[in-house]
Amino acid sequence: MNLDKVIAVRNTKTIYRDGDKCIKLFNEDYSKADVLNEALNQARVEETGLNIPKIIEVTTVDGKWAIVSEFIKGKTLSQIMKENPADKDKYLDMFVDLQIMVQSKTCPMLNKLKDKMNRKIAQAEIDATTRYDLHTRLEGMPKHNKLCHGDFWVSNIIISDDNVPYIIDWSHATQGNASADVARTYLLFCLNNGEDDAKKYLDLFCKKSNTAKQYVQKWMPIVAASQSVKGNEKEREFLLSWANVVDYE
Repeated sequence: MNLDKVIAVRNTKTIYRDGDKCIKLFNEDYSKADVLNEALNQARVEETGLNIPKIIEVTTVDGKWAIVSEFIKGKTLSQIMKENPADKDKYLDMFVDLQIMVQSKTCPMLNKLKDKMNRKIAQAEIDATTRYDLHTRLEGMPKHNKLCHGDFWVSNIIISDDNVPYIIDWSHATQGNASADVARTYLLFCLNNGEDDAKKYLDLFCKKSNTAKQYVQKWMPIVAASQSVKGNEKEREFLLSWANVVDYE
């Protein structure tokens, strides 16, 4: 296994390319259970027939856990959008179509979205009254079993050299209500691109999927609270400000 070519460095892992393989090497103190769960998620999503990198093996390197999967040669949708600003709307259209395709799938063995969110809300730095309200809201939301990516974003789409889109990073995948996933993507647009792009994304998604915008908006405080337990200080502050908006309009 050749670890000379670094693709990306994150807080808890480093990603390498070794020929036609992609090696995600986790830090020594990273949870074994989380590594195995991520690999299992990805293997289960493979079975839906979506274009995703296939798992090759899970192994250890110098005492650190690693997930080895196919390397997809190409550029992220994020890179392509920055390089082609005039075609931004065309690529946003493709992005939304991909998200709708993901949500058309079911993956019955994945963890439930509501269970994960309840755990995360319990850990969030919010007062007990708001936490109670968010738990109650979450329980009252319709129960679905659609495939949810959990971090559907332009940097997690790779357009291969032969122009085929692949979706990567399935570590947060669950099954549940697709509108929660849309709320997550909306918040990512707000954080990274600003509110104008976020609004454009939400309008387009709701139009294409025939989803009421108010329905997605009801998920936003719930999703923000559950996402606030990870990430940097600036992101956490932004998300917590959303978590406290009990009636978003």
